[in-house]
Amino acid sequence: QVQLAESGGGLVQAGGSLRLACAASGRTFSDYGMAWFRQAPGEEREFVAAISGGGGNTYYEDSVKGRFFISREGARSTTYLQMNFLKPEDTAVYYCAAGYSNNAWFRAPSRVDRYPYWGQGTQVTVSS
Repeated sequence: QVQLAESGGGLVQAGGSLRLACAASGRTFSDYGMAWFRQAPGEEREFVAAISGGGGNTYYEDSVKGRFFISREGARSTTYLQMNFLKPEDTAVYYCAAGYSNNAWFRAPSRVDRYPYWGQGTQVTVSS
């Protein structure tokens, strides 16, 4: 089992920045690809960004490219999402997820079903 705990959400004005953190525990951190997803009210959960177990590969949803940056710190077993130039449409609950860093994960890191472990989510609200 992997336990995930997100932090760092909050209320920010449009154009501002936030950094989300996801602390993992329970298994070898580098064995897992990590990702952030988000879900707005009435919408399906959508992929935001992912990073491979070794940190050498990153993936982003088109609308956040150049604004959001995912990273991971092995010593702290923590994954980060730096969010810059935030827009009201970025408002959502953001979830951290962990999936086995295998060939299936690398073929489709944006798929929800690649991730058996999820955090509880943290709210991000961007005001206009």
